[in-house]
Amino acid sequence: MLVIPALDIIGGECVRLYQGDYSKVKKYRETPLYFAEKFKEQGRKFLHIIDLDGAKQGSQKNLKTIMEIAEKTNLRIQVGGGIRTLNDARKILKNGIQRVILGTSALRNPELVKLIVEEFGEDRIAVSIDVKDNKIMLRGWTEESDLTLNKALETLKEKGLKFLIFTDIKQDGTLKGINTKNIKKVINKGFKVIVAGGVSTQKDIDELKELGAYGCVIGKAMYEGKNDLAKRIIPCMDIKNGRVVKGTNFIDLKDAGDPVELAKYYSDNGADELCFLDIMATVEKRETLYELVSKIAGNIQIPFTVGGGINSLKDIGELLNSGADKISIGSYAVRNKNFVQEAANKFGSQCVVISIDPKKIEGSWKIFIEGGRVNTNIDAIEFAKQMEAYGAGELLVNSIDRDGTKKGYDIDLLKAITKVVNIPVIASSGAGKKEDFLEAFELANVDAVLAASLFHQKKIEIQDLKKYLSKNNVTVRI
Repeated sequence: MLVIPALDIIGGECVRLYQGDYSKVKKYRETPLYFAEKFKEQGRKFLHIIDLDGAKQGSQKNLKTIMEIAEKTNLRIQVGGGIRTLNDARKILKNGIQRVILGTSALRNPELVKLIVEEFGEDRIAVSIDVKDNKIMLRGWTEESDLTLNKALETLKEKGLKFLIFTDIKQDGTLKGINTKNIKKVINKGFKVIVAGGVSTQKDIDELKELGAYGCVIGKAMYEGKNDLAKRIIPCMDIKNGRVVKGTNFIDLKDAGDPVELAKYYSDNGADELCFLDIMATVEKRETLYELVSKIAGNIQIPFTVGGGINSLKDIGELLNSGADKISIGSYAVRNKNFVQEAANKFGSQCVVISIDPKKIEGSWKIFIEGGRVNTNIDAIEFAKQMEAYGAGELLVNSIDRDGTKKGYDIDLLKAITKVVNIPVIASSGAGKKEDFLEAFELANVDAVLAASLFHQKKIEIQDLKKYLSKNNVTVRI
């Protein structure tokens, strides 16, 4: 089954809507071209692009951006939003785009579908049926249609339509999975059906295969890593005095090597991402080591998260300019929740990782700050929910109880958090054997696993770990 990444564009920027609501827009710092190139690097061949300005206003507004993506990536692309006439379709189809997607115009003027099929062929056009509460929505999901679903499908079939894109708006952008009841209504009507809205896990994809879907569109899950298509393995480098160190329960630190050399080794040997934590920056009340960040970034080819001592938007800007892809905020997120929201608004949620350091105290997990030295008495589970609400893109959960013990990840803690948030969760602290990584994925439903000493000491090689996980039905990039 074809899996198609989606790009939604407003004002030239990459965005995602929540349940089709234009007032609930999440903007991403990186450009649409950046994401398209990332999808290509992942081996994707097809791309789904919607001009949301065009869908709402009735004419293409972001065509220049879309054409740039087509020219620079050579991906096959289907484009929708604001295509209202045969000339609109011609302008797109004669400029290297594989397929146009019609929505409102096809439902209001089915003859347009017939004209495009006759001129370009049935493979060059799809019609998007967007349903909310059993009603077909038009004009970028802002207007209700009086058409019934069955009548719309019958008419489109008569006009020669082959490809149908079905979107369940109530599921779109929620990362909560698909609504099979609605999908079954359209999947056996003789179309090649591409499903959108809520597709976020391998389980969703397997269900769609069983139902007979031709393909699916994945949006927010692709941006934020919240999907089972590729679980991530992340080595972590704790930095003190310019060297990599590792301890137990956040103390008893021992030297583990040169950070630049280690980073390059991990980049060359299968790590999906890298995490750099300047663990003494907050305690010593100083800035993170920008020069070291720049050196590491210059020697790796994988995404790079940096944390430690971050307490201003200026800090974040300088770290991103030094080569970091994401920023991990720990103590200051606890002290100033509004800072998380400010950072997400300015730089994009995909850049903001919140590092949570819980320890179990009298039956519940409490947040600790300043390198595990200060108990805030804040409930870790409630704090995780708050961080999502304030715009965090990911949560890095470091169990103080398990740190450096090699007794396995704290599955109970991780399960408690993954059950209450919809953003990606990275498991950290406690890995001692390959089975621990598998447990975190299978039992706690995390999106990534992070480890330090096991990798630093080469007790487990990342490629060997990935082969083990793959044999146990965890999808990883080999």
